[in-house]
Amino acid sequence: MAEQINIVKANGKHESFDSEKLRASLLNSGAPEDITENVIAHIMPELHDGMTTSDIYQHAFRVLESVGKPIARSYSLRRAVMDLGPSGFPFEDFVAEILKSKGFTTMTRQTLLGGCVSHEVDVVAYNKKKLLVAEAKFHNELGTKSDLKVVLYVKARFDDLRDNVYDYGGEDRKITDAWLITNTKFSSTAIHYGVCQNMTLIGWNYPEKGNLQDMIEEEVLHPVTCLISLSQSEKQELIRKSVVLCSGIKNNPELLHDILGPKFDSAPVMGEINELYKKNR
Repeated sequence: MAEQINIVKANGKHESFDSEKLRASLLNSGAPEDITENVIAHIMPELHDGMTTSDIYQHAFRVLESVGKPIARSYSLRRAVMDLGPSGFPFEDFVAEILKSKGFTTMTRQTLLGGCVSHEVDVVAYNKKKLLVAEAKFHNELGTKSDLKVVLYVKARFDDLRDNVYDYGGEDRKITDAWLITNTKFSSTAIHYGVCQNMTLIGWNYPEKGNLQDMIEEEVLHPVTCLISLSQSEKQELIRKSVVLCSGIKNNPELLHDILGPKFDSAPVMGEINELYKKNR
């Protein structure tokens, strides 16, 4: 029986395979019930002890891709964000774009003088009412969580910065908020401390509403790494040239030829991006 098969999670831990978790993941990605059941039916005969969650994902993705790109792309979104690595800089730019969509003006990789020492801040964002500092915590492994130490670190930096005055938006003001945004999950103690200290924590599945996945899909902030019509090397070349979001290509299609060469066939990519926006608008 499938329930007796032990699989290996991204964090290295073993657990019994639960088809309901896979079913929920597929349905949440937008796969219809008949396609979801089809994917599970394809995977069940392939299950074996020691199979990794990554193996299961790859198998499910191949089946979804054969059905249609929109569903496969949505299912792969979390890994697409992770593919912004291995350095954290593209993720910082990605977080800045998320905050821009919320009406903030943003600046990345800022050095701010605190009460005791200077701090390298990933993102500074401001509007008429708020001036916030955001730590963009990027992890290369799905099973890695941002734990209590990370939240304590962000809180300590905020405490050192909060009493100083900074010139952003043409006026002197104090920092009002500290955000911690990660592409994976938080530990339970990190969440408990963050709530207790009135910090804004945003992870892949936290909070229940307004988490990172919600922000991406609601504002159509999909990274270029989610595009199935691009090869891995093409995605990395775009990121290297600071083209992180699909919206950048939508607004300036010539970037594809400028970066990937004049002979690059941009039609499949533009078709996929237009399909993405049509689905989410």
